[in-house]
Amino acid sequence: MSLDRIGYVYTFGMDEAEIEATLETTATGVLALANDGAAYAIPVGCDYEDGTLYFRLTDDGASKKLSYLETTTEACVLLYADEPSGDSWSVVAVGPIRELTDEELGAFDEATMLERFGKPRIFDEDLDALEWSVYELDIEEVTGRKTGSQRIQ
Repeated sequence: MSLDRIGYVYTFGMDEAEIEATLETTATGVLALANDGAAYAIPVGCDYEDGTLYFRLTDDGASKKLSYLETTTEACVLLYADEPSGDSWSVVAVGPIRELTDEELGAFDEATMLERFGKPRIFDEDLDALEWSVYELDIEEVTGRKTGSQRIQ
């Protein structure tokens, strides 16, 4: 298969300011975790502040994501958009992930949680049985790509 026959779109690296703006304005992403060679990726609401991405997660006592979080020392988060116009971008952030301590979690009252993460999405779970936690990914590496203005058809 030859790309000159099927078409392609040029992509370019995003500069630091574009990456920072994207992290500050994007509220959802995909969190990728690992456990002994097995991968697990989940959609998450996120909030960026000073080089750190925060995630609010729930546990109903049988959470697969939390078991993967326990074994993941370096996580990866993908933020992206693919617009109907053909424009697209992606930002990948990598770094260690950890649960906030009870003391740190004190900064996240109910109103702050709603403001930073939006309404939680519940999947057929008993609301009274859910436990809430906040995790942080300390970004050690970040890359961003976006489509260019030249399109080849």
